[in-house]
Amino acid sequence: MGKNTGNNSGINLTKRRWLVLLASCVINLCIGALYAWSVFAGPMAAYLSGLSGREMTAADLSIVFSVGNGLGFITMIGGGFLNQKIGPKWVIFWGGVLFGLGFVICGFATGTAALVVGYGLVSGLAMGLAYGCTISNSVKFFPDKAGLVGGIATASYGISSVIIPPIANALIDSLGVNQAFITMGVVIIVAVGVFSQMILPCPDGFVPEGWVPPVKKEASGPQTADKDWKEMLASPVFYVMLVMLFFGAVLGMMAISQASNIAQSMIGMTPAAAAIVVSILALFNTFGRILAGMISDRIGCIRTLTGVFVIAMAAMGILYMSGNGSTGLFYVGICLIGVCFGSFMGVYPSFTAGQFGRKNSSVNYGIMFIGFNIAGLLGPMIVSRVFQQTGDYRNAFLIALAFAAAGLVLSFVYRSFQKN
Repeated sequence: MGKNTGNNSGINLTKRRWLVLLASCVINLCIGALYAWSVFAGPMAAYLSGLSGREMTAADLSIVFSVGNGLGFITMIGGGFLNQKIGPKWVIFWGGVLFGLGFVICGFATGTAALVVGYGLVSGLAMGLAYGCTISNSVKFFPDKAGLVGGIATASYGISSVIIPPIANALIDSLGVNQAFITMGVVIIVAVGVFSQMILPCPDGFVPEGWVPPVKKEASGPQTADKDWKEMLASPVFYVMLVMLFFGAVLGMMAISQASNIAQSMIGMTPAAAAIVVSILALFNTFGRILAGMISDRIGCIRTLTGVFVIAMAAMGILYMSGNGSTGLFYVGICLIGVCFGSFMGVYPSFTAGQFGRKNSSVNYGIMFIGFNIAGLLGPMIVSRVFQQTGDYRNAFLIALAFAAAGLVLSFVYRSFQKN
């Protein structure tokens, strides 16, 4: 079954799937530019201040980033249905075109509303179209390495937060913020347009040449029956997995959203040193996605996630203790949080496909991603509220530790479902 029939007749998919994965990673790197907003926010605020005569700061434009990161699940679900109708190639293609168009719109913006439309709505929603299809299609192609490939595919999106900001900053310095937006938008449209043509749909039931599916030992095994979204929503285990994802993601979003401010306020770092903390967090986030994916292929998804929750509890305790000004402890805690957050992002695509089958994974993972989007909205709000009320970030780490402990309990609740 390593060779598909029909539209891909004569193509050795066991070999070609690696090209599909490479193209998917390049595409995810491009749409990961959504996380470059912090680089654009300051210069754009200064530009709009000059137009309106009213002083604006990057904080005044925070709504743009919030909208862009809060709606992705909508198009991930919709894109999943389109994927089943027209295939991933064209869903990804149009997702890339719309994503780049959102950046171009920002290049002509003269107010906050246009930025919300361009960056928040157009690019934010387009991200869900492309990201959902690249992840689910890649995982379907690699039932023998589902965890590793899920980790690599999501890591290519995560590493964008390290690679894209310096490029965006250089463009802003040389061209100005408006032309930088337009240039990046056009480049993204071209790049995604080219690499999307390398995407092939994974046929149902695809098995790589030379690989024999192992006997099912847990729900993440490849013999799990395929369930559509209605059957998934009717399954109690779905809600356990959804809340587990929320608990795993919210503690990461609490740290990521305020990493620079936490480093400066709690440890006394300079802005330059705090910027390095942000980069380190992003690198370990990326590393965690690949590492956890590899581990999950060996010991199973739920065992991996149980271990990650334990590490997350330790990490939050370490960050709490670093509040006395211990830079060393702070770095250890930040690195562990990056690994833990990345682990959830890397494992969950294969975890979802393993639990509910690969056939409908595009739609199913899009629905599961709601847990991440809720975390993305609530995480920054929680840590900001704690700081506003106490003038300190330390209590936020105790709240995050409680989230991790609750997630750990749910991982055992999940296991009880599998025994019934």
